[in-house]
Amino acid sequence: MARDAARRQGRGLSVAQVAEKVAEAAGRERETQQQLDAPAETEIGPFATDPEHLAELWAAKHAEWQRIAALLETSGEQAYDPEQDPQGVVWAKEREARRQGAVDRHATWMRERQDAKDELRAQVWLPADTSRRLRAIAARAGVQPEQVLAQLADRVQMNEDGAVVVAPFTPRCEERT
Repeated sequence: MARDAARRQGRGLSVAQVAEKVAEAAGRERETQQQLDAPAETEIGPFATDPEHLAELWAAKHAEWQRIAALLETSGEQAYDPEQDPQGVVWAKEREARRQGAVDRHATWMRERQDAKDELRAQVWLPADTSRRLRAIAARAGVQPEQVLAQLADRVQMNEDGAVVVAPFTPRCEERT
C-alpha cells in the first residue's frame, strides 16, 4: 500500500517536494511508534485504527519515500515519474498480478457458489422393499444406489397434464462432475 500510494502521490513532485514527503513520513513514523510504545491512556474503540498497523504503514511509507528520493538523486531527474522508476514498475506489475489473481479467485468462488445453489442434495428414506430393489438394480449395473437415483432424476420429464414420467433406461457407470 505504501509503495502504491507513494507512486500515485509522487507523480511530478520535485526533488524538494519528495524531500518534504520523506521528512513528513519520518515524523509520522516517529509519532506512531511513540504512540505504540506509550501505555494506552484510553481504551481503543471499535472504529479506531490499529496502532501497530498504522506504525508499520508509516514505516513503509518512510522507506518508500527515501527510496524515491535516492532514485531522483542517482538518476539526476528533477521530478519523479513513476513510469521511469524501474523498481516501482516491477512492484506495480506484481501488485496488479496479485490483484488480478484475487479477482479471478473471487470470480471462481462466486461461480462455484452459484453452481452449489443450483445443485440439490437430498436424503431419501425409502421403504424396505423399494430400497432392496434399488440396491439390486445398482448392484447389477455396478453403481451405487445414489447414482441410479441421480440418473433417474436426469431423465425425468413432466407431461402436459403434470404427470412425471421416465422413459426406460439402463443405469450405467458415469462420471458425475
